[in-house]
Amino acid sequence: MTTAITADGIRKRYGDVQAVDGVSLTVRAGEFFGLLGPNGAGKTTTLEILEGIREADEGRVELLGLPPWPRNPRLLPRIGVQFQASAFFDRLTARETIRTFASFYGVGARQADGWLERVGLTDSAAVRTDKMSGGQAQRLSIACALVHDPELVFLDEPTTGLDPQARRNLWDLLRDINAEGRTVLLTTHYLDEAEVLCDRVAVMDHGKVLRTGAPAALVRDLDDTVRISVESGLLDVAAARELFTAAGAEVTAVHDDGVLLSIATRLPGPVLAVLGEQQALRGLEVRGATLEDVFLHLTGREYRA
Repeated sequence: MTTAITADGIRKRYGDVQAVDGVSLTVRAGEFFGLLGPNGAGKTTTLEILEGIREADEGRVELLGLPPWPRNPRLLPRIGVQFQASAFFDRLTARETIRTFASFYGVGARQADGWLERVGLTDSAAVRTDKMSGGQAQRLSIACALVHDPELVFLDEPTTGLDPQARRNLWDLLRDINAEGRTVLLTTHYLDEAEVLCDRVAVMDHGKVLRTGAPAALVRDLDDTVRISVESGLLDVAAARELFTAAGAEVTAVHDDGVLLSIATRLPGPVLAVLGEQQALRGLEVRGATLEDVFLHLTGREYRA
C-alpha cells in the first residue's frame, strides 16, 4: 500500500522546550489518521512540520514521496490544510472567499461554488465571513482547504467550539472526503470523534508518540474493567458484595452514589447473572473501556492549561 506521510525521528526545540522529540509516523494513502494528545503535547508543531510550514531541527519527512521543506511547489497543489484558527477577509462573502482561494490554484468559479454546495453553504454564499456562525466558518475553512481537490488533507481541530449537531454534520462531511480516496490527518481533543472517524491514531505527550494503532485495538490492549450500573436502591452495597462473592463474580468496586449502583469487574457475565436473579436490572448500562480511557492511561489525568 502506498505511503502518504512518512516522518522519521523529527525533533523541534524552542529554547529550553523540546516541543517535538523524535516523532516517527507512517500514514498510508487513503487512511484517516488521528493525532491525539493533551495541550502542549506537540501535536500542532508536528503538524506544521509535516505540512512544510515549519522546519524540523532533525529528522526526515516525506509527503506523497516528496520533502515538504523547503516549501515544495510540486506538493502545494496536492495537499490541503485547514488550520486550527482560520482568518478570512471580514468584508468578503463566503462565495468571494472560496473563489479567492480557488484562484490561487487556477480553479474556476464553478468548481469553487460546487464546494460551497458540498459543505452546505449555498444558502449562506452571500453572507460576509465576519457574520458567519462558528459551524459555518469551519465548513468554509474546510472547503477552502479542499477547493483544489488535494490528495492529502490536514485538519487541525476542525470541530472545536461547535455544538453537537454541527459536529455530527461535519463528521459526515469528513467521512465523505475520506471515502473519495483522500488521505486525512486529523488532530482533535474529542476522543469520541477520533474513535468514530479514524482508522488509526497516535497518542502524543511531551513531544513523543506514546502509542499508535487502531482505536479498537488500543482499547482491547488496555484490558480495563467493565463498568456496570443499575438504578440506586435496587440492592444494598453490602448485600451486593456478598451476592457477587457467593456467585464467584470477581468485582473490583461496588459503589452507590444515590443515583446509580455501579460495579467494576473484568468478568461481567456472573455480575449480570446475579443482578438478573435479584431482579435488579432496571436502568442497566454496561460500559467497556473507550479511547478516552486509553488516552488518560497513557497521558495521565492532571489538568493541562
